[in-house]
Amino acid sequence: MSDKGYTLEEIAQSIGATVSGNAACRVFAINTIQDASEGEIAFLSNPKYQSYLKSTKASAVILLQELADSCPVNALVMDNPYLGFAKVAQLLDTTPSQTPGIHPSAVIDSTADVDPTASVGANAVIESNVTIGRNVQIASGCVIGQDSSIGDDSRLFANVSLYHGVVIGKRAIIHGGTVIGSDGFGFANEAGVWIKIPQLGNVVIGDDFECGANCTIDRGAINDTIIGDGVKLDNMCHLAHNAEFGDHSAMAAYSGVAGSSKVGKYCTISGRVSVLGHIELADGVHVTAGSQVSKSLEKGAYSSGTPLMPNREWKRNVTRLRQLDEIARTMKRLEKRLAELESEKDDE
Repeated sequence: MSDKGYTLEEIAQSIGATVSGNAACRVFAINTIQDASEGEIAFLSNPKYQSYLKSTKASAVILLQELADSCPVNALVMDNPYLGFAKVAQLLDTTPSQTPGIHPSAVIDSTADVDPTASVGANAVIESNVTIGRNVQIASGCVIGQDSSIGDDSRLFANVSLYHGVVIGKRAIIHGGTVIGSDGFGFANEAGVWIKIPQLGNVVIGDDFECGANCTIDRGAINDTIIGDGVKLDNMCHLAHNAEFGDHSAMAAYSGVAGSSKVGKYCTISGRVSVLGHIELADGVHVTAGSQVSKSLEKGAYSSGTPLMPNREWKRNVTRLRQLDEIARTMKRLEKRLAELESEKDDE
């Protein structure tokens, strides 16, 4: 919880909202509308939680204009309460920052260029010819491979590994356990024996990138793997070698993009989606959870996969699915016979 807190007037100016109630009311933390108490601010963006509004104990609620009159406490009124929540959460963020400076146990090559404002945690390793920008925070156990660079104001949490030649833009946030620049899956087969193809490209990432924990981003086989500005990846996502991920696109957990595929700008890929290799998603493609993308897509929303259903019903449907080929052949025979009968009728 923030010791300082903010008045509702200060918050309203920061997030673009209008105060309804006591503008001098001070809040110190954010909470859900059903669990918030005095000194906390809540938000209401999903109608399913509207029933909690009348009984909330929050000091203030971020909500739509149409709900302001029915709010029993102070309100911050705006068109997009969820966006307001995001901005207030940034104001009240309690994630601790690293202390500037270099921990005595860190190992930094003499050829590395580490800005004096950067912080490097315990047991971190920074190899030769690495460039670390202003205010970069590198947590304990990180390894930054040779010839890599990290832009200003970026933050790497514990145990992030960057292989050689990786380029990270400004204001990146990379969570623990993520590996960037590992080899892509490249092998040639010689008489049943797999021959490794060295991965000669790099990974180049734009500004304002964020990825969750335990993501893997492969280096390119020949050309670079490229990630644009403003890209957001959830935990446990995978981008394979030579993949391209366009500006301001986002991908949820357990999803992956196979080698040499391109995802356009402003795309959203939901959880557990597989994008197969060597295809292209245009700008503004939206893929729902559990889908398999097997061909290039134009702008729009797409779904695949089987929705949840009772097990007995699912078994019946699977049985019918196995019969589809035979049903199709039967339909063709019937259509042909019907055409023959209609022809005979016309001849009479």
